[in-house]
Amino acid sequence: MPQDEAEDFVARFAHAWATKDGAAFLALWHPDGELRSPIYDRVIHGRELGLLNELQLKATPALVWELLSWTCRGDIIHIEWKSSNRYGERFVSWCGVDKMTLENGRIREEIVYVDTAPLQALRMGVALQPLIHVPR
Repeated sequence: MPQDEAEDFVARFAHAWATKDGAAFLALWHPDGELRSPIYDRVIHGRELGLLNELQLKATPALVWELLSWTCRGDIIHIEWKSSNRYGERFVSWCGVDKMTLENGRIREEIVYVDTAPLQALRMGVALQPLIHVPR
C-alpha cells in the first residue's frame, strides 16, 4: 500500500473514533471482515460495526480514543492507541495496538492487542495490583 493511501486510511480511522460515527466505521470495513478483540465476547463482522458503535456509545459515552503512532508494511497497518473513560468518580485509561490487514483499502481483519487489566479491575471493584512484586 502506498504511503499516501496508508496515511489517508489512518486519518479516516482516527476520525471515526473521534466522531464516534457508525457510518464512518462501516466505511472502513469489508462487510465480511473480522474484528477480534478481548473486549468483546465474539468475533465481530464488518457489517456489524454500526451496531457495535451503538453498544459502545451506551457502555462508554465519555470514551476518548487517542492515536499515539502507526506504521505500515504492505497491506498491514499497526495503530498504537490510548483510550480513557470516566466511570463515576474513577478515571481509567488503557492502551493497545490494532493490527489491520487491508484489502482494497478496507479492513479484512483486525486483531486488537489490549491490556484489559484496568477494565477488569474496575469491573471487579478492586484496585489494580501488579502480578509480581520485585523487592528493592
